[in-house]
Amino acid sequence: MTDAPTPPLVPAATALKQRLPEMTDPDMQRSDMHVEDAIISRRSIRAFKPDPVPEPLMRRILEAARWAPSGSNIQPWKIHVLNGDSRQKYTDALIAAEERGDDSGMEYNYYAPEWEEPFLARRRACGFGLYGAMGVTRGDREGRRQAFLSNYKFFGAGTGMLFWIRSTLEHGSWLDYGTFIQSLSVAARGWELSTIAQGALGEYPHVAHEMFSISEDYTLIGGMSIGWPEEEAPANLFQPERLEVDEFTTWLD
Repeated sequence: MTDAPTPPLVPAATALKQRLPEMTDPDMQRSDMHVEDAIISRRSIRAFKPDPVPEPLMRRILEAARWAPSGSNIQPWKIHVLNGDSRQKYTDALIAAEERGDDSGMEYNYYAPEWEEPFLARRRACGFGLYGAMGVTRGDREGRRQAFLSNYKFFGAGTGMLFWIRSTLEHGSWLDYGTFIQSLSVAARGWELSTIAQGALGEYPHVAHEMFSISEDYTLIGGMSIGWPEEEAPANLFQPERLEVDEFTTWLD
């Protein structure tokens, strides 16, 4: 045990009153959105307006997300926020790596090595539905490639993020990271912004390590695009189905 000072014991309602005044004022009107509405209205947006998220608003969203839970409060998240030239340079470097034929291998396995049911069917339904909404046919290899490269362009968003985790950390900390990413998404919805979490931004990790001088002590998880959506873009109108509660829940008395 360390001799670190013991933090004060504070009820949740008191903590909220203390924290809110300390947060950045983005000088914008916040929508009156219930947290349930924020969760339900969250979508993975694949066409954004080019406006970057102003730094005060981005800071406010991060100030909210930092309260995400983590085991033993180790808070394993480390991020880069990319705007303007940095975002464009990273996009250009990723596309150049793809065109050179660099090894795109991620630093971890996002998916299982072999697909099995019912997950394969769900993946196919999502992929076919998305490409169908975008008018990209199954045989249009170049169209599918360009659609995928939109990941590296942050789907047109002016602001993006990269997520890093210490390479020595284990599965529990990766689970914790998911709560942080979801907290970002929900906090963004509260300000009428949208997001998409992108494992694809974890490809070509050597590009990010070199560009941002990050040692091998950290693993690139992926990233996120954030901003205002092009509401009527076909890709944004597609919504994959979700399981009903009783399909994944066992009720016990």
